[in-house]
Amino acid sequence: MNPAERSRKFRRAWSRFATGVTVVTTVEPGGKVHGMTANGVASVSLDPPLALVCVGHNRNTHGLIESTGRFGVSVLAASQQSVAEYFMRDPKDRSGNPPVNYTMLAGGWPVIEGALTHLGCRVMAAHPAGDHTIFVAEVAELTTRHGAPLLWFDSGFERIERR
Repeated sequence: MNPAERSRKFRRAWSRFATGVTVVTTVEPGGKVHGMTANGVASVSLDPPLALVCVGHNRNTHGLIESTGRFGVSVLAASQQSVAEYFMRDPKDRSGNPPVNYTMLAGGWPVIEGALTHLGCRVMAAHPAGDHTIFVAEVAELTTRHGAPLLWFDSGFERIERR
């Protein structure tokens, strides 16, 4: 199997795994908030509270996390699909104002207002893996609220209804 076909099949296989949709946020040198939609996010440890995010080496977010050592994670609500779509686009293809309001956690992490969960993370380790880096971070601050999540399944957005 050639590399392009293998990559397509691998992507298709993982599209069958339903995941929550997040936006990982950082701050650019001038202070502007930068974000990217991500589903390569996971809990690592409860004690201490650790999370990971996988970021492609070619993403602007990668260099910003490397330089700041910090990032926010916002787990999006079902009503925030337009936010996810905005941050899925390459930054040069984003026009107008994002359909989002930011809020800052007390420790200075930018996050998406209205998200179900906010995590303020400090990078503890970075592990290159293929074309991505796995950033493992201590969760220094978090907030949660009730609501239905936005999901990613079969290369598209899905929702579930809470009972």
